[in-house]
Amino acid sequence: MAGDLTDQEWARLEPLLPSTAPQRGGRWRDHRQVINGILWRTENGAKWHQVPDRYGPWKTCYHRFAQWEQDGTWAQVEQRLQAQADAAGELDWRARADSTVVRVHADGAGARNRGSAHSNRGQPKGSAAPAADRPPNCIC
Repeated sequence: MAGDLTDQEWARLEPLLPSTAPQRGGRWRDHRQVINGILWRTENGAKWHQVPDRYGPWKTCYHRFAQWEQDGTWAQVEQRLQAQADAAGELDWRARADSTVVRVHADGAGARNRGSAHSNRGQPKGSAAPAADRPPNCIC
């Protein structure tokens, strides 16, 4: 299926995953099928219950994803794949970012949260700008 792991990707990933040998609760569903379901869900931004039946029960996909996140399996797999790719010269560790890529949130750029366009910064809460009938430099 489109978007599923290729045979080449699976060949790199499979040896890094936990064994599918029978466990206390029985045999695990095929890792490749479940991982393809997890990938489908993350690529589509769908809810877990929307994972297509071809990937097995959505609860299986969710529980495998959550369990491996909690026990560190995903982190280990990522580290091993990264180390393999780095050793093969497949990674470029030089990264660049500029203002066309990284945007500052409006609050971080000095934008006001609410109110008028005129700033009351530096004035205590509840104080107002000088009244129109007073001279601009009057300390009244």
